[in-house]
Amino acid sequence: MDGRTLLLVGAGNAHLGVIDDIRKKGAPSARVILVEPRDAMYYSGMVPGWLAGEYRASEAMIPLAPLVEETGIEWHRSELVALDAQARKATLADGAVLEFDVCSIATGGAGQAARLLGDDPRLLDIRPIDAFVERWRALRDSPAPPRRIAVVGGGAGGVELAFGAANAPLPHAARVILVTGDKGLLPDHSAAVRRSVAKELASQEIRTIAVEAQFRDGKLVAGAEPLGRIDLVIAAVGSGAPDWPRQSGLPVDGDGFIEVDAHQRVCGHPHIFAAGDIARRTDRDLPHSGVHAVYAGPVLAKNLRAALAGREPSGAYRGRGMDFYLLNTGRGEAIVSYGRVALRARWLRRLKDWLDRRWIRRFTRPGGP
Repeated sequence: MDGRTLLLVGAGNAHLGVIDDIRKKGAPSARVILVEPRDAMYYSGMVPGWLAGEYRASEAMIPLAPLVEETGIEWHRSELVALDAQARKATLADGAVLEFDVCSIATGGAGQAARLLGDDPRLLDIRPIDAFVERWRALRDSPAPPRRIAVVGGGAGGVELAFGAANAPLPHAARVILVTGDKGLLPDHSAAVRRSVAKELASQEIRTIAVEAQFRDGKLVAGAEPLGRIDLVIAAVGSGAPDWPRQSGLPVDGDGFIEVDAHQRVCGHPHIFAAGDIARRTDRDLPHSGVHAVYAGPVLAKNLRAALAGREPSGAYRGRGMDFYLLNTGRGEAIVSYGRVALRARWLRRLKDWLDRRWIRRFTRPGGP
């Protein structure tokens, strides 16, 4: 091992896979640095269940301190604000400047709810997820918790959050409206899945509106319809891109996401990699999803080892067969979405719980699984 430095920016799902690889195989370079301001990472797949009172918040968290101590990673509790790709230097919010040989970025995306819906004190963006958890906890435990909740976003995240909010342990059960947007309910899933989810939403008296929502004159409006009294608006409107990649001169797409090739290398910069919600693959259409970030982690780890050794990366995460979703209904069942398959059952909820807990245990037990 030579004196090279690997810089990991962010502890997103893909980088948790890289850290796990270091636990198993040892460090790929003399120095590995992690830049991450948070003490622990919430696993987004368990947050709707936490909303519904099925988990304690601690059960959905991965503390970072034990991982960095076990692996010998150098941890900077700060955020990246600028990256000089040519000079191979990263500037942090606390003023520190870190030099690197190979850099990998997996910070996740940025919240964009205020930009898309308009700013309002009732707006609660799912991103960043730690802020979401803290604010929901404060609202839940307040003398006047929310009783009428609108969830904006018709993807899998919005659906699960609507189920979670409808079953939240509040003094009075919340009335929930799901505003999906013009694309409707679960537009990237099969018709059978959409029918199954729509039936479950109706059975839980969650009204669904397939139009765009915005704040106008202090009111949440769906299309041209004011939705009346709304105490809280939970936004699951997808990930936005932070400003620093574009400002740093990295190649980005029209939405500001870092453009990467099949091996997760930043286009034109073979010593920089990016994965997860902050990245956009140029070789294929790979949607932003925690599932894809999780499975990209081991491939990214392999490619980082190759780059540090002076070899051409060969691993490519293709995403085929990984569009497997288990949607938690908040009532002891889950709905599976896999291709054209749609099925709702209690055993599927138990399967989801087992898979989610296995992911957490992977990083919270000494030495991994």
